[in-house]
Amino acid sequence: MPSRNGLSDPQEESLRGELLTLVEGIEPWDDLERTHLRTATEWITSGARLHRLAPPDVPPVHLVSYFVVLDDERGELLLVDHRKAGLWLPPGGHVEPGEDPWSTVVRECREELGIPARALPRTGRRPLFLTVTRTRGQGAHTDVSLWYVLRAEAGSVTAYDREEFAAIRWATPRQILAEPLDTLDPHLHRFTRKLAHTRAG
Repeated sequence: MPSRNGLSDPQEESLRGELLTLVEGIEPWDDLERTHLRTATEWITSGARLHRLAPPDVPPVHLVSYFVVLDDERGELLLVDHRKAGLWLPPGGHVEPGEDPWSTVVRECREELGIPARALPRTGRRPLFLTVTRTRGQGAHTDVSLWYVLRAEAGSVTAYDREEFAAIRWATPRQILAEPLDTLDPHLHRFTRKLAHTRAG
């Protein structure tokens, strides 16, 4: 399928098919995720460019891989204080041309936290959650974000990208859900509930 600029990138077209498979494999948590999955599917099949070509907003919609690191024994999630966003978020980053979403997770996990990406066995190398979010501030754009779950012991994370993050911390689902949503990624409460449901199942 050609992109809107009339060009067809074979790597991007291969990614388009992979993305559709990933999106179709996500069980929606609620009506909002159901809407986001439908929006993402329409975007993927529209022929629009999928990758960010120039920061921060070219094209105005592009693909992101989030990864939520879980210490399964302690039941705690790793959050980062993102300097530009001014919010507590999971780590992650834009999917670069030539990458698939899992490759982005592997690269960003090493760059941002200095640890290897180990998928949670229950979810594997598949996203658990999907969001479509309009960013804030200058250069606002829309991120289509796939949320992956990784496993790591809290003590194994001893460094982080200090240029991008002001701090990191571990928090239980109860602590996250008790925090005001305006300090967090706007979908983090919903993700936390979905992950808790998955772990209990």
